[in-house]
Amino acid sequence: MPAGSNHLRLRELFTGMQYSSKQQATPIMIGAEVFIEPGQTAEEINTWFLRLKEAGMVVTRIRLFETYMHQPNGVWDYTLFDVAYKAAEKYGIKIYGNLFPATAFTDLGGLKFPNDETHLRSIANYIKNVVTHFKQFKSCYGWVPVNEPGLGHFPQEEFATDKYGEWKAAQANPEYNSNGYDHFDFADERFHLYYNTWFLQWLTNEIHQYDAGSIIHVNNHAIFNHVAEYDFTAWRNFLTSLGGSAHASWHFGYFNRRQYAMAVAANCAIIRSGAGEIPWFMTELQGGNNTYSGFLSLCPTAAEISQWLWIAIGTESKGAIFWCLNPRSSGIEAGEWAMLNYLNEPSDRMLAATEITEVLSQNAELFEHAKEVESGINILYTRESLWVERKLQIGGKSYESRDEGGVMKSALGYFEALSECGLQANFKEISEFDFAKANYSGISIILAHQIAIPSKYWPLLTAFVQKGGKLIADGLTGYYDENAVGTMRLGFPMRDLFGADILEYKAIEEVQDITIDGITLPAFGWVGLLRPTTGTAIASENNAALAIKNKYGKGITWWIPSLLGLGSRVLEDYSHLNRFLKKALDHSTKHSAFIFDTPQKKMLMKTMRSGDSIITIIINKSAERREVKLLTQVASPEPTVLFANKGGKTGGNHISIDTEETMVIKWE
Repeated sequence: MPAGSNHLRLRELFTGMQYSSKQQATPIMIGAEVFIEPGQTAEEINTWFLRLKEAGMVVTRIRLFETYMHQPNGVWDYTLFDVAYKAAEKYGIKIYGNLFPATAFTDLGGLKFPNDETHLRSIANYIKNVVTHFKQFKSCYGWVPVNEPGLGHFPQEEFATDKYGEWKAAQANPEYNSNGYDHFDFADERFHLYYNTWFLQWLTNEIHQYDAGSIIHVNNHAIFNHVAEYDFTAWRNFLTSLGGSAHASWHFGYFNRRQYAMAVAANCAIIRSGAGEIPWFMTELQGGNNTYSGFLSLCPTAAEISQWLWIAIGTESKGAIFWCLNPRSSGIEAGEWAMLNYLNEPSDRMLAATEITEVLSQNAELFEHAKEVESGINILYTRESLWVERKLQIGGKSYESRDEGGVMKSALGYFEALSECGLQANFKEISEFDFAKANYSGISIILAHQIAIPSKYWPLLTAFVQKGGKLIADGLTGYYDENAVGTMRLGFPMRDLFGADILEYKAIEEVQDITIDGITLPAFGWVGLLRPTTGTAIASENNAALAIKNKYGKGITWWIPSLLGLGSRVLEDYSHLNRFLKKALDHSTKHSAFIFDTPQKKMLMKTMRSGDSIITIIINKSAERREVKLLTQVASPEPTVLFANKGGKTGGNHISIDTEETMVIKWE
C-alpha cells in the first residue's frame, strides 16, 4: 500500500475510534518546585530559576509559608518570596502559589483542616494578605489552596466535630435502608468525603475574593490509599484543574520497584478520570533522593524520571512538576528530593527531564493537541468497597485477599494485565462512569472484587448490560450493599443480571487453578459455588458452577466469584488472565490504534491521537532488551522516533527496546 494511502486510511479510521475530547489544546508545561526558606540568598534563588529556564522548564510551585512571612509582631515581610516571584518574572517561569498557613516546623504536608473557628479566621486572614500581595506579579499563575488533601483517617479537630454535627442534622433519611437489617451507617466516611470538598470550596471562595477568577488547582496524594476521601466530580465545580502527587517513596506501597511505572500509570488514570471535563496536571513527581523521609529510601534513576514523565503526558496530563528543584536545608527533608545537586548543577535526573522538554518544544503542536486513545474498557472501583474493607479489619493472620488493600490491588491487577497488552483502560470511581448512554456496544466494565455495590447502581449496571455492555465481576463483587449488609441470601439484587444464585463462598489458602471457558486461571482468596438460573456454567466442579456467563438484553456478564486479578498479581503472571480477557472482551486494534501482538510482561504502552498522527509511548521494565511487534489497523504506518533514551529502534511495526528504556514514536 503506498504511503499516501496509509495516511488516508489512518484518517478514516480515526473517525470511528473513541478519543477523549475533554480538553482544549494547551501547551505542555514541565517544571520543578522551588523550595524557599530563610537563610537562602537572592543569588541562590535567581540561580534556581535560571536552572529551570536552562532546562526548558516553564512552571514551578512555591510553598508560601506563613511562618516565614508573618512576624510575631503581626507585620508581614514578603521579602524572601518576592525575590522568587521577581526571579520567575525575569526567566519567564509561571508560579503556582501553594497556600501554607502557619503550622509546625515538623509538619511536612501542611494543614488539612482548620482546628476551630479562631483558626479558620486566621487562615482567612493569611489568604487575604498573601493573595492580595502576590497576585501583582506577572509570574503569579494560580493557586493551590491546600497541599495534598487527604488524611487517611477521620479528622479529629474541634471544628470538624462541630461541622459533623451540622452535616448530620441536615441529612435526610435514606430511601434505601438495607431492608431493615441492622447495619453500619458509614456516616463518618460520608462526612469526611463532604468535609474535604467543603474546605476546598471555602478556600477557593476566599482566594477569589481577592483574585477573582484565578486558577485553582489541587494535588491529592496517596491515591491508592486515600481515594475514597475524594469526591472528584464535586471538585470539578470549582477547580480549574485537578492534580496529584505521585511519590514512590511515600505512595507506592502496593508495588515493587519494577512496578513503579505501572503505579504512575494507574495513578494518572485515576486522576484523569476524576478530572472529567477539566484538565489535569501532575503536581508532584518524585525528583530526587530521600534519606530519612518517606516510607522507604530511594533515588529515582534518570530512566525512571523519563518513564514517569512520559506516562503522565501519555495519560493527557498537561504537564508535571517535580518535587523538587533544590534541596531544602532544614527539617526532616533536609538535603533531600532535589533535581539539582548540592552545587546547583543538574543531576542526571534533571538532564533526563531536559531531554523531554526539548522533544516537547520541538513538537509543541503535536503534543498540545494529543488526546488519549481509549479502549472502551472501564475498571470501576467503589468508595463503599474501600470503606467496608477498612471497617471489617479485625487483625489476626494476614491474608492479601481480605487485608486492607485487597479491593484496590484486585482492580490494579486488571489494569496491569491490560497494560501488558498495550491497552489503556479507564480507572474510574463508579460515580464517574456515564450510565446515561443509549447504547453500550463496544464498552465494557470490570468490577474486580468490589465487595460493596451501592443499591443505586444495581439498576444502572443492569441497564448498562441490557443496552449492549459487557460486564466482568470477580471475587466478592456485590457481596455487600453500601451499609455492609450481606446481599447473597435469597433475593440477591443482581441475580437476574449475573444469571445465577450464589450457594456459598469457600476460603482457600493458596492460589488454586480454575478452568474457565477452557482457560486455566489462578483463583485466589475464595472460590464461589453458583447455581445457574439464566446463565451458562463456564467452570464447574463437583456439580457446582464456579463461573457463569449470562446473556442479558443486548449484553453479556461474566460472574467469577474468585479473585482472578489479585491471584494473577500475586503470581506476577497475567498471561492466563489476558487470554481470558481477550476472549471475553474481544479487545484488538478496533479498541486502539496500536496494541502489542502478544501481551508483553513488564511492558506498557500509552497511545495518543493528535490530528492525523498517532503517538505511542512504550516502556520496557523487564530486565532484558525486547523485540516487540505491534498490531495496527494499518499495514505499514510510517514511524518517526521522537525519543529513545537508550537507542531503541523501529522498523515498521517492529520495535527493539532496551531494558528500562522509554520510546516515543509518531506514526503517520
